[in-house]
Amino acid sequence: MRGCVIHLASGNRHKAREMQRLADETPASARLGLRIEPAAAMPPVEEDTGTFEGNARKKAAALQAALPPDAWVLADDSGVCVDALGGAPGVESAYYAGPQGDPAANLRKLAEVMRGVPDGQRAARFVCVLLLRGPGGVERVFEGRCEGVLGHEPRGGRGFGYDPLFVPAGFDCTYAELEEPAKNAISHRGRAWAQLALWLAAAP
Repeated sequence: MRGCVIHLASGNRHKAREMQRLADETPASARLGLRIEPAAAMPPVEEDTGTFEGNARKKAAALQAALPPDAWVLADDSGVCVDALGGAPGVESAYYAGPQGDPAANLRKLAEVMRGVPDGQRAARFVCVLLLRGPGGVERVFEGRCEGVLGHEPRGGRGFGYDPLFVPAGFDCTYAELEEPAKNAISHRGRAWAQLALWLAAAP
């Protein structure tokens, strides 16, 4: 796997940059010199399976079909699950405010929906499923979670998506207020990548 290019089944450059940093900074994968490439033209995928894993599988399969047969493809499906909302937005996190998938609108909607919910009822968690597909039908699934609570108002200018509203357990600051190395060490995506990195390091 040394020097391998992994094609990310997403055109989201924020996500691709975060993945590249995880690849470069996680000890098990850092020595491999991996390159994470966002999809130049991600085929349209209807994320309708109802699960993070199912959606990730559809995205990976769609991109893999458009690439050479020896390509490695990585799909990420993730979201924030809020106890007070019965687990919503969950797998609908990217489209919570509508089909346009506007991250700023999604954040505003979640903050507004949770307005007035007391501190003891604001538990939430970020969930990330990474699904890797490669030559010969190889498929591996890795899941990471980060428990926490939702703040009352967005805070911080780092990160993306719901990061300014999510306060991870054991912290007083949001994801968006954490320096990136600190966030990556505890984040749902960082935890999923750590498992993936161990598998990549052991792969022939």
